[in-house]
Order: sequence, then structure tokens, then C-alpha cells
Amino acid sequence: MTHIDHILTIFTPAYNRAHTLPRTYESLLRQTCKDFEWLIIDDGSTDNTREIVAEWINENKIPIRYIRQENQGMHGAHNTAYRNINTELNTCIDSDDYMPDDAVEKIVTFWRDKGSDKFAGIIGLDQYEDGSVIGVRFPEAMKTCTLQEFYASGGSGDKKMVYRTDVIKRYPEYPLFEGERYVGLAYKYMLIDRDYKLLTFNEPLVTVEYQQDGSSYNMYRQYWTNPRGFAFYRKTEMICAPTLKRRFISCIHYVASSIISRNKSFLSQSPNKALTLLATPIGVLWFLRIRYKVKSNSKMNIR
Repeated sequence: MTHIDHILTIFTPAYNRAHTLPRTYESLLRQTCKDFEWLIIDDGSTDNTREIVAEWINENKIPIRYIRQENQGMHGAHNTAYRNINTELNTCIDSDDYMPDDAVEKIVTFWRDKGSDKFAGIIGLDQYEDGSVIGVRFPEAMKTCTLQEFYASGGSGDKKMVYRTDVIKRYPEYPLFEGERYVGLAYKYMLIDRDYKLLTFNEPLVTVEYQQDGSSYNMYRQYWTNPRGFAFYRKTEMICAPTLKRRFISCIHYVASSIISRNKSFLSQSPNKALTLLATPIGVLWFLRIRYKVKSNSKMNIR
């Protein structure tokens, strides 16, 4: 396909999702506006992801770039994506999700009409496959917001961010911890919230299919297997969270993750030592709950 400078990069981290990626691909073929390119970050898949993407590239119907890396987790795939995006805007569409047929057209039209360097980008809606909105819409009076402002004001449900590429590249990459595969993606979003607002857009930009199997167990297992990544994220949240309650909850999680990773220096490393000290007894209880949940659902050697 002839190279064209597009305004939007849609990037998709993929790990063993050859069975769901075709739906994402078909939705991109149906887009009413073609002002985008698709960047696929193959995060060490062992299935036939490479082969099916090669077929799509040969079809030459939409511009596709494919990058394969050793498995690093979702945040590592985001790091690679951001290093390789050169368009004005970017958005992540997960490998089991897809875009409504007019989503790109809506993004491009809205940004060209309302966008400026005062804003980090756009925050739009996620929807279920039946078309119902996930969580709540933005209040009509809320024309701009940060991600944290929206949730602190009673907002709910996953939302789809479309960020300016020059903004998101300005902030530190997600750290990689040896043997771990998770750091919360909101780490970057929290940092951006301190400097920029997003333009609210009350239209669905992605259709989401949630994987329902074992979500509660998987959450506890994530805590147990990625404690340094979670502790890092919680330290950022202690600084950036808009309410004292949210910062205190972050301290509780930070204590539990520090116990799991056997970090005896957690108090001296905390950016909010007094609140962390207050949260320590509850953090110990939370650690015990995580350990119990993982142990009762797994044959892992838990000590």
C-alpha cells in the first residue's frame, strides 16, 4: 500500500490472540474513514499470530505494521508501540476488541474540530456488543476532564483514550521488572492528568468483549505474581490520586505488595510515609487475604 501520512495510529498488543485478531482486523477494514494505520505489537505469541498478520499485510487493504518482541506484558507492548508511533494521535484497541465502523471518522472529525495543543487528546466511550455503554456517559456540562476527575466525580466504566503522540512520549516509559509482566497502564495516564485535560466525547469508540472466566481469581493472582509492578504503580497513585481516601487505599495495596516482594524498606521508599504507616495494619490483612485467595485457587507453592 502506498505510504500516506495518517493522523491516527491504532495499536494492538497481542499475545496468543490469533483467534480474536481477525475480528479486530475486519472492523478496521469496515472503517468509513481510512486515515489511520494499524500497528500490531506481538508480545511473544506462540500461536500463529505472525502468519495471519503476514497474510493481511500481503492483502494490502489497510496499512499494517507488525513488530514482534519477547513477552513483556501489556505495559511492555505499550512501550514498544509508543516508541514506534509517528502519527499525531494514537489509541489502543485490544486484541479481543473491535471498533464501530465509524469510530475513526468520529475521532478524526472531532479532533480536527475541537483539538488543540491545550489538550492531551480525547476520552470517549466503551460499549458492549449489544451497543449499551459501559459505565456512564459524560455529563453534558463536562466538556473537558482528566481521567481521575471523571472517576472522582462519580464516573464509572472503562473509557477509551485517544492521546496525542507527542504528549504520551513526553512521560517516562513503564518500568519492566524481571520475572513480572504487569504494571498498570494508568501510571502514564496519572502523570498526564497532572498537566493536561482530555476532551470528552460522548460516542462509543470501541466495542469490548470481557473475558469472564475467573476474573476475581486472576486479579489476586496478578497481585501475587507482579508485586514490584503493583508497588511501583501504588507509589505513583499515592502522589497523583485526587482524594485522601484513594491515596490511603493505595497505601494499603502498596504495603501488601511490598510484603509479597519481601521489600523490608517499603516504608522508607514510600512517597507518603505517614499515610503508609497508618495503612500498614490493614495492608498486612490485605496481604493475608491475597495469599489465602491465591493458595485456595492454585497449586502454587505459597509461603
